[in-house]
Amino acid sequence: MPEFEIQHTTRYIYDSPARDSANQIILYPIKDAYQDVLKQEIIITGHPIVDTHIDYYGNEVGSFTYSEPHSILIISSKILVSTKHRPFPVNDIFPAQQWEDLKPLQYMVPYIDFLKQEYFEGLEELEQIVEAERLKDDTPYQVALRYCQYVYENFDYIKGVTTVETTLDEIWKLKAGVCQDFAHILTEMLRLVKIPARYVSGYICTDKNGMRGEGATHAWAEAYIPDYGWLGLDPTNNIIANENHVRLAVGRNFMDCSPVKGIYKGSSGHSLEVSVSVDDDNPLAREERLATEHVPIASPAAAHTTHTKNSYQRYMEMMQQQQQQQ
Repeated sequence: MPEFEIQHTTRYIYDSPARDSANQIILYPIKDAYQDVLKQEIIITGHPIVDTHIDYYGNEVGSFTYSEPHSILIISSKILVSTKHRPFPVNDIFPAQQWEDLKPLQYMVPYIDFLKQEYFEGLEELEQIVEAERLKDDTPYQVALRYCQYVYENFDYIKGVTTVETTLDEIWKLKAGVCQDFAHILTEMLRLVKIPARYVSGYICTDKNGMRGEGATHAWAEAYIPDYGWLGLDPTNNIIANENHVRLAVGRNFMDCSPVKGIYKGSSGHSLEVSVSVDDDNPLAREERLATEHVPIASPAAAHTTHTKNSYQRYMEMMQQQQQQQ
């Protein structure tokens, strides 16, 4: 299993001393069958006591206050986490029944929030795109892959053109942004066809191979697939999120998952610096990662073909065929 040591540092620098700073942190990785936290150390300026609780979506959330006047506030989280590859869904079995299985979820508490549509001016245009991209015999899994690819191909990845406060209207007009913007658009598309979709915050750990989102916190989406569960989709890189994606939190949108947020008394002038570094110098971790690299999502045409093999098997066969043709 891959192991990653991740250092996440958030630094607030104030123009004049701040005080009575109250903060919330969601820096505790999810623990489940596919991800385990081996070690974690959180160090905060002033060493305040951090109280933790589990929120409505199952995330571990910490809160603390720092009353003394301070010109800088540093929140440093260092984790050692191990991940495990999760098999992909079988995407071509009884598509009509799978869509029927999704219908009752709109009345079930764990999924209601992840089906709620956020209105924006471009919603009607997006609805038309959603219908055009969906083929008659697609399963929910195939539709999810198709929408992920659409966002990847039709939105430009440009740092600095959006912020965490940028609205869907602005993202839609720009057709550009970063990972959180791509994730928000994908969740909107999935919810339009009644596939529960949630926002995920975390890290992408890819051995510096050029993936978008390295060196910072990352975001992607998860779609609920019948008879499978939550499937991670990274539209920023057009890949299925798997063992190289470390999950921190899930929610309806960024606001539910923000790694650090808070308020303070003092001048409004301040700057924020965030840095993320990933160390996988552990030889065993490196060997595991080389053996389990990300699998790019196949083209919609390939995903739509009828086979009993899963998408990973078909992808490998497709790559072999391309190599033979060269």
